[in-house]
Amino acid sequence: MVLYCSVDQEVAEPIIAGFEKRSGIRVLAKYDTEASKTVGLAQRIRAEAAAPAADVFWSGEVFHTIRLARDGLLLSYRSEPAANWPGAFADPNGYWHGFALRARVIGYNTNRVPAAQAPKSLEDALDPRWKGRLVMASPAFGTAGGDVASWFAHYGRDRAREILQRLKDNGVRLVSGNSTAVRMVATGQADLCFTDTDDIYAGQRNGWPVAMNFLDQGGDGVLAIPNTAAMIKGGPNPQNAKVLMRFLLSEELEQLAAESDSHNSPIHAEVAKKYPQYAIPNPLRVDYARVADFLPEAIGAAREVLE
Repeated sequence: MVLYCSVDQEVAEPIIAGFEKRSGIRVLAKYDTEASKTVGLAQRIRAEAAAPAADVFWSGEVFHTIRLARDGLLLSYRSEPAANWPGAFADPNGYWHGFALRARVIGYNTNRVPAAQAPKSLEDALDPRWKGRLVMASPAFGTAGGDVASWFAHYGRDRAREILQRLKDNGVRLVSGNSTAVRMVATGQADLCFTDTDDIYAGQRNGWPVAMNFLDQGGDGVLAIPNTAAMIKGGPNPQNAKVLMRFLLSEELEQLAAESDSHNSPIHAEVAKKYPQYAIPNPLRVDYARVADFLPEAIGAAREVLE
């Protein structure tokens, strides 16, 4: 069977290898590049709609998955494990299911920014004191786009565009991906970055001088972003796809994801109890479908203002 996967290859590959060994199902996995995170594979699924080549889409985010479901490109998945899935993390018609959360954060260089002075919210990062000191991944791809779209959903259009303009006025620099943003902070090319929890964890594993505060939105919480799993409509191996879906939605998978370099926060309660250090404090109460509604507008506005 064929899996399209926008999760970092070094995280997903050993997990899929374990599934292959146990299930006896051979998985041909196709991964995205850092520069085209998620968007590249989503566009590929659309391009192949008349003759799908893949069976399952394992995405590192939810917003493009929602849009694929709306375009009629996904197949409803029903099973016993998915029957009682938390409503916030599941399509009501079973077209996708979310799990293994990451969160948006403000990364900072611990040698250049004292912890007590590091921004703790989006509003803090807009302060002129950080002018020329902040980088972020291009919102055209990956979780940065969903993050900006969440500003439109949470603050409203006018305030979201004002935030983009203030970032522009502060000299924010756009880079090719979240990992690049963290690397620039670690090497002193910037002091702050907007990124995801997993990229900071990876930097700390490498011994880089980076730490993080959760990117709180106006005191209402931080955007938590689930992985998603979905079957592709018309995929050539639907029975094997169901076996893989069952695995992706299992407690075992979430435990593997928590123990991986990504350190995803589990949504299965029993698994989450084992990894309190990866819990996401005060997650933003957000309608992912509404954020997905704003995604094209947010990407367009970010291009107009920031580039």
